[in-house]
Amino acid sequence: MATTVTSKGQVTIPKRVRDRLAIQPGSQVEFELTPSGQVVLLKVGAKPAVSRFEGLRGKAGAGMTTDEIMALTRGEPRD
Repeated sequence: MATTVTSKGQVTIPKRVRDRLAIQPGSQVEFELTPSGQVVLLKVGAKPAVSRFEGLRGKAGAGMTTDEIMALTRGEPRD
C-alpha cells in the first residue's frame, strides 16, 4: 500500500489499515522505528497483537497413543 506524503509531511492511513487497527477520527497513533529501519504504526492503548495460535495453547486433549496412531495408519481394526 503506497501513499503520498504532502508538503506538510502528512500521509493518509489507508482504509484497510484504519479498519484493522480500529483507528477513528481522534484516535492516537504512534510510530516506532525498528532496528532494520522499518516504521511500525501502532494505535495508542491497543492490546498487542496475539498469535492466532496463542489462543489454542493448552487446548488439545490427551489424544491418541502412538500405538493407536500406528494401528490407524496400518488400517488395523480398532478395539
